[in-house]
Amino acid sequence: MKFSIVVMGVSGCGKSTLGQLLADKLGLPFVEGDDLHPTSNIRKMEAGQPLDDNDRVVFLKNVGEAIAVHAETGVVVSCSALKRQYRDTLRSHCSSIQFVMADISHEILMSRLTARTDHFMPASLLKSQLAILERPERDEAAFFVDGLLPPAEQVRVLLDQITAT
Repeated sequence: MKFSIVVMGVSGCGKSTLGQLLADKLGLPFVEGDDLHPTSNIRKMEAGQPLDDNDRVVFLKNVGEAIAVHAETGVVVSCSALKRQYRDTLRSHCSSIQFVMADISHEILMSRLTARTDHFMPASLLKSQLAILERPERDEAAFFVDGLLPPAEQVRVLLDQITAT
């Protein structure tokens, strides 16, 4: 089976770890969404400024193109995809995208972000991300998992959900 999966959510929820593990388990390539941000976005986030919809246009185009390149074979991509309109933009590149989101509390997210030293996204931007997060609705082909489960268990739970559809 081929899958085009976007592991979505706010910073610190484990998108990269979960995405890489899902890709490995499915035998698919993994694309790190953070690598698809234009330099201007990274600089803005490093300065503690949240991205706005205009900032995300090029990023979402890059993510959508990365998904489209692998449409025939499948891919797993990490991308915040915080708003429905962002997910719709990604769907315009590949209509069969499935979204995956790990549910995790604000407190755990903040503790992860404050402990992280090797990333451009400061913990101070978590509040702005949570403020615009629109959880996927039933019609969006989204799967949810408890973000406190060990990553390998998250993958098992998600694969059970995904392959049952």
